[in-house]
Amino acid sequence: MHNIYRGRFIVTSVSFLILSSSLLLADTNSSVTKSEKVEIKTKLVKIEGFSEAIPLSAIEDALDVRSGLFLEFWKDRKPYIDEKLIPSLAVTLKSFYDSEGFYDAKFNIVDSDKEIKIYIDEGKPVIIKSGNVISDYNIDEIIKNRTGERFKAKQFVEDKQKIISKLLLDGYCSYNLDTKAYVDLDKYYVELVYKLTKGDVCTFGDTTIVGADDVKDSVILSRVEALKGQRFSTKKARDTYQRLEDLEAFDTILVNVERKLYNVVPVDLSLKLVENPYYFSGGLGYDSYTGARIQAQLTKRNFLGNAQKLVLTTRYSLKEKLADIDFFRPALFSYDKYYLDFGSNGGYSNLEFVGFTEEKEYIKAFTAYEFNDMYLRAGIVLENIIITSLGTVGIQDGNFVLLYPYFQATYDTRDDKLNPKYGYYFSGIFEYGIPYNPDASDFTKLLLEARGIYTWHDYTFATVAKVGLIDEITNKLPESKLFFGGGSFGNRAYGYNQLGTITTPTTYLSNGALSFANLSFEIDYPINEEFVGAIFTDNTMLNQKNYDFTGAIISSVGFGLRYLTPVGPFKIDIGVNARDISQYGIQFQLGQSF
Repeated sequence: MHNIYRGRFIVTSVSFLILSSSLLLADTNSSVTKSEKVEIKTKLVKIEGFSEAIPLSAIEDALDVRSGLFLEFWKDRKPYIDEKLIPSLAVTLKSFYDSEGFYDAKFNIVDSDKEIKIYIDEGKPVIIKSGNVISDYNIDEIIKNRTGERFKAKQFVEDKQKIISKLLLDGYCSYNLDTKAYVDLDKYYVELVYKLTKGDVCTFGDTTIVGADDVKDSVILSRVEALKGQRFSTKKARDTYQRLEDLEAFDTILVNVERKLYNVVPVDLSLKLVENPYYFSGGLGYDSYTGARIQAQLTKRNFLGNAQKLVLTTRYSLKEKLADIDFFRPALFSYDKYYLDFGSNGGYSNLEFVGFTEEKEYIKAFTAYEFNDMYLRAGIVLENIIITSLGTVGIQDGNFVLLYPYFQATYDTRDDKLNPKYGYYFSGIFEYGIPYNPDASDFTKLLLEARGIYTWHDYTFATVAKVGLIDEITNKLPESKLFFGGGSFGNRAYGYNQLGTITTPTTYLSNGALSFANLSFEIDYPINEEFVGAIFTDNTMLNQKNYDFTGAIISSVGFGLRYLTPVGPFKIDIGVNARDISQYGIQFQLGQSF
């Protein structure tokens, strides 16, 4: 802490949860054993005298003023405050305005029976006179306090935290950082000083494992991205935590990298196996394509040990029936530091497309390798498919038995899987139909996808490109194996797989296509801390000829709203055909389309 007095004073360094050489990540379960109904007494709040320098919303957030949820439009949304917070209002306001550079701010608080009136006299702000950076590491883009602008102590502290985070991300755990703000309250200016020596590059050391006696070390180590000898990075520690959590075999995961031995950082893993291995989810839901549906899923975590997983899934709606069983075994095969997972699933599905129905029995098996940003999978699929036309011309009824191996490769550098702000993504999947008898379909199918995401001044720009090719070498494929468009990850003016072969910019068939391309652009912009708006365009080409991308294109435009939740954005998109606004679609989804 520091005392503010008339004249010059210094804002020095502060302590952070992430230390200079440590990162601690944890996932713990907590439970509530008793619930009590507590009556909270509140009063209305009126705030006056503030300027445009600090918006009313920021003042209300600092005082913990509430006004109801944005979506609760039927309720009275007048601002109110918990009466327990009233005695500390003056102290809270003083601290808040100090952090915003108004050290002479004065407040008049009038407390009546039903409301609190707060009048604010901001006074004269402290301006940044100079900023001196002495560093062997580029931090210019991190520092937000600029010469000539109002000094914000809160921003000054946040900048230091971001500098530390960037150093740790880039492998410098032995840095020496000294930041000071020399404030002159008589002259209303501040001089900023940043002194930084980044030090030597740190590396990861040995990995130790505590707990998880029912899981082999090889399974745990297969999820460790922070390998011995590699350059230290907090991202690799976070990725290790995330990959261990994805196994769903542990109640507690601690990835501790706070020890440092001469620029070498050991990785200490502390794990606790899941106590209740059974997890059930189910209920009523709605899908933009299949409509209302009932679904249920039962998961057995750590099935027979070694973090294996068994999942039973059922789903029923008027357009879809599904029963599926899925088995997953991590790190079944290993060589040196390379680990291969194994998975298999089988089941029955009955899905209604726009012009036909597909009834399918299937069984699949695969091996997969994942490390850093790369994911590789190779497998084989056996499918028995029955196609029944719903009166659509050109769709072949019949029974198709397909046997095909496939290979999938993904390279993903996005900073977040559900709500990315930066990064790029490449994916490709190739299938080859085996002609095991004269009636079997001999085919190749290739689908490529690329995504790019960049954020500038809180505006997120994203583009997604997809290209697909099918070659029916001998015999036709079942219609459901061809390309279709529409849905949250395609053209959002149409439902999932609604678009068949496109004939004009406003018309399309129910038949699938052999050549496919889709190009989407989207801009997301913040509305407030809870909501993000979006505008987008989707452009789709579907051609019945193979290796032909000269067909007609359906273009759509639209807008959307994203509500930010702890598990990712819940999004609603409304898209319309750019040539015919009577053709439109509404898409619901958890997570982004990019």
